[in-house]
Amino acid sequence: MKIEVLPDAGAVARRAAGFIAAAARSAVSSRGRFVFAVSGGRTPWIMLRDLVREDVPWEAVQILQVDERVAPEGHPDRNLTRLRESLLEQVSLKPEQIHAMPVGEDDLDAAARAYAGAIERLAGPSRRLDLVHLGLGPDGHTASLIPGSPVLEVRDAPVAVTDPYQGYPRMTLTFPVLDGARRILWVVTGEDKGEMLLRLSNGDTTIPAGRVSPDAAVVMADSAAARLVRSDP
Repeated sequence: MKIEVLPDAGAVARRAAGFIAAAARSAVSSRGRFVFAVSGGRTPWIMLRDLVREDVPWEAVQILQVDERVAPEGHPDRNLTRLRESLLEQVSLKPEQIHAMPVGEDDLDAAARAYAGAIERLAGPSRRLDLVHLGLGPDGHTASLIPGSPVLEVRDAPVAVTDPYQGYPRMTLTFPVLDGARRILWVVTGEDKGEMLLRLSNGDTTIPAGRVSPDAAVVMADSAAARLVRSDP
């Protein structure tokens, strides 16, 4: 796991946007498309706004969600709402290139299986995504893989539904999909993430984030979040 420390959240967002754009160009050059899964959060929305200004082959980009709250369409707490606001009105990206988790369905388990099928159609039978963006919670969660959740043990499904967390059940990618990604980009900002970033960097598997494979991972953190860790030269 490579760790880059930037001065503040804005610098992290800009650096992460440049990283995503470079990954997109490389993937499109090699494989004809870029399949990217994105998480929610305040800094990631800034990151996506910065991505708009980068050189990205948007016509070949397919965007998936890492996780989503079970809430109505257009709800301000939905990651999809911000994702669409950040990109659809700004770049030449068609609505069908953003693949929303179907959290409005009555049968959420069936909806999770349907989303797994969408991943396979985009990334092939291996479901190997080009890039997964992850955040880190102060409790050590990532995606909607929450401490103590039964979903942490799911190995036979790429998408699962969680019990309520902070007011909402969630739909989330599971560890097999995260671990299979060609690259993982962690975006971590804020002093309250310091202890968990240290545990992540030490490979602490007692927190959900620490169970994600570090082999293809890069962490971009601000100085507040990284106050306890050493960055790479």
